[in-house]
Formats: sequence, structure tokens, C-alpha cells
Amino acid sequence: MPAENVIDGRAIAGAIQAEAGQRAAALRSRGVEPGLAFVRVGEDPASKVYVGRKENACRELGIYSETFVLAETAPQEELMRLLERLNTDARFHGILVQAPLPRQIDAAVIYSSVRPEKDVDGFHPLNVGKLMLGDASGFLPCTPAGIRELLVRSGIEIAGAEVVVLGRGNIVGKPLAAMLSQKARNGNATVTLCHSATRDISSHCRRADILVAAMGVARFVKADMVKPGATVVDVGVNRVPDPSAKTGTRLVGDVHFAAVQPVAGKITPNPGGVGPMTIAMLMQNTVRAAELVVGAASPDASPLR
Repeated sequence: MPAENVIDGRAIAGAIQAEAGQRAAALRSRGVEPGLAFVRVGEDPASKVYVGRKENACRELGIYSETFVLAETAPQEELMRLLERLNTDARFHGILVQAPLPRQIDAAVIYSSVRPEKDVDGFHPLNVGKLMLGDASGFLPCTPAGIRELLVRSGIEIAGAEVVVLGRGNIVGKPLAAMLSQKARNGNATVTLCHSATRDISSHCRRADILVAAMGVARFVKADMVKPGATVVDVGVNRVPDPSAKTGTRLVGDVHFAAVQPVAGKITPNPGGVGPMTIAMLMQNTVRAAELVVGAASPDASPLR
């Protein structure tokens, strides 16, 4: 099948970031510069790359950003003291703590330590609770929000669709299932959430009008698992051996793209699909956090169109 069925996540993310950039410019005209604090613990190479991409997006949009780095061995108390300072620092409307965190740090405690109004990652229990209740005044987690916006802007009908989400993680699977099943705009889907204990996952996948793979297993989704014409969204990031690569490895998704692409009605590439959307939604959340501070946005305004 020709590449017309490939969803261009970079182009859609670019449009969203342009919109966020216009809103940031409007804030600056009022003397308010949106600000985002990045917090990284340790020198994980992937984390450094991810934070670098987010820093670049901030520069392009006119969002002030600063990165705070703690040692890999930093105790949890040191990280919490830093977050206390950032919570009260008026320069920053949003705070992002980059995952993964070292073993000695309890991620749940850390995410709960960021003020909900600065939680542009959408991980604070208050924002998670608002998501589950359908309360649009909270911040949505960036990757699920990006997936939903990817579907909406690609003309995929969500209402009434059979959606299968592979993976029950707190960052993607659970919140996405909640978003798409809400009795609300861009919701009303029938969602099946599959996981490692699901029996006969393939049969669930073959029912899906929209199949989202977010389980972290390289090339798990094969062509015979996909209903012809279904929309397939690949969230996975997996490193596999590749002797031809300089590093000896390369990144692949949870979907066997070459096999599934001819079967799918629409499919996201990996890279170039969900990843750029995550950053775009982070920028939107940050600008919205600044707008809420100055009263330039309705408290219950959804960041999605």
C-alpha cells in the first residue's frame, strides 16, 4: 500500500506547536514569558536526548526553560527540596521530571510533589483523578493526549469505534483508555485494555478499528493481528541488535511496520509518529499553565481542539 496511509506525526506536531507559539507570543505581549523547568537525575543517554529535544522546542516557541541536573546517586530528599523551590519559582509555569528515575527514588512520591497547577506532565494524582472523572480543568498526560489529537487531526472517527490498547501502564495505556471512553467530545469509544495476562491477545486486536501498541515489546504486532483498514498507532520504543548500525543497535516500535503497513487503513511510523506529538502537547500544556496564571484561559478549557 502506498505511503498515503502513513500518519505524519511530525507535520501534525508542527501545526500544534505553531498554535502554541502564537499563544506564547500573545502572553509575551502582556509581559508574561511562559516558563518550563526540566529536572533530570543522572546521565541516562536517552533522557539527555529527550530533554534536549524538549529544550529545542521551548527555544523555537519562545518558552523560557532551564534544566536542573542532580547526580545519579542523589537521595530522594534532595530532589524533593529542588521541587519545593521550583514550585514557588514564578519563572516556571510548568515542571517536568524526566523519567526514568534512579532506583532509590519513588516516582509516585515525586510526581505527587509537583504542584498540580505546574504538573504539565499530567502525573499528579489530582490531575489523574480529574482525567478519570472527565474534568477538563486538569492537565492531560502528554503522550495519550498526543495520540488522541493525532487521531482527531487525521480524521479518524473515535466515537463508536472499537479501540484496543496494548499495555496498561500509568503513562500511556490507562490514561488513553480513560480519554477515549469518556462521554465527551473526541471520546465515546469502546475500549479494551489488554496486558500480559490477557488471553488470546490476537483475537482482541483483530476486532479493533483503532489499535494502539504501548506494551514495550519489539515488533509485537504482526499483520495477522490487524483488521484490514484499521488504524494502528505505535507507541513503543525498543532497542534491538543491528550489526549494520554504528552502535550495534537500533530503535524499533511495538508494531512490525513493514508487515502491518499494507494491511492498515492508517498507521503511524516509528520514529516520526507519536514521539513528536508528546513534545507538542507538553508545549501546549506549558502555555496553558501560563495562561491560567494570568487569566488568559478558561480553567476548564481543553488543550485539544
